[in-house]
Amino acid sequence: MAHWTLISDPDSSEVDDFRDLSAADRRPDRPGGRGLVIAEGTVVVRRLLASPYPVRAVLGVERRVADLMPDLADRDIPAFVTSAEVMAEIVGFHLNRGVLAVADRAPQPTAEELMASARTLAVLEGIGDHENLGALFRNAAALGIDGVLIGAGCSDPLYRRSVRVSMGHVLRVPFAELRPWPEGLELLRDAGFRIAALTPDASALPLSHFELASGKGAVLLGSEGPGLTDEAMDWADLRVRIPMAGDVDSLNVATAAAIAFHHLGVFPEPAEYRSH
Repeated sequence: MAHWTLISDPDSSEVDDFRDLSAADRRPDRPGGRGLVIAEGTVVVRRLLASPYPVRAVLGVERRVADLMPDLADRDIPAFVTSAEVMAEIVGFHLNRGVLAVADRAPQPTAEELMASARTLAVLEGIGDHENLGALFRNAAALGIDGVLIGAGCSDPLYRRSVRVSMGHVLRVPFAELRPWPEGLELLRDAGFRIAALTPDASALPLSHFELASGKGAVLLGSEGPGLTDEAMDWADLRVRIPMAGDVDSLNVATAAAIAFHHLGVFPEPAEYRSH
């Protein structure tokens, strides 16, 4: 049966994996650093526990860790309980959600492997904002996108803030780096994908023109502000826009992505609406 260990000393080596999360030069999820995956809050920690990522430990206040005990049953994962004050000393800030888990990274597919098993893909360029990236992954999970290809200029999808904003769904949506960029987009064409570049340009076709029928499709999405580079858009089969009312000319990239994902998604029909 799972149990926890009480931690009263913030300097205890048992909780080193959770230390200095606010220190940019020492944080354990920093690219090029230890590369740990950090989950915050019981919902996201549960998704981490259910994912392929090897969980190293859980740290939290008693109430939150107690909530997770059924999920930790028969798992050889250390669980540490401490006060909110000691936890703040360990991680470097007060954590409202009351619990963290850390894990090692799991192997990701190659871009070619992801293309081989997917019908719809999101392809990202220049998405450097961690919250936008996390929201994109949450939208991809909710709206049936099979995977995400990471192009040039994107932040790490497994950065703590991205994991949190995605509500842990970045842990279940497969992703892979697409290199070289943007020449790697030719791999998508070779794999039979039709590529649509999403742009606010008024000369682009309405999104409804992007139809897949029984084929494969990829939505190419760029950063806030500058959007996609001309070099990336040159690889697209068509350029599409989301028609908008009034004088609004663009949307947040995660919001725009959600609309495009829904357009491409295939959703099961609820049983009560099926004809008999």
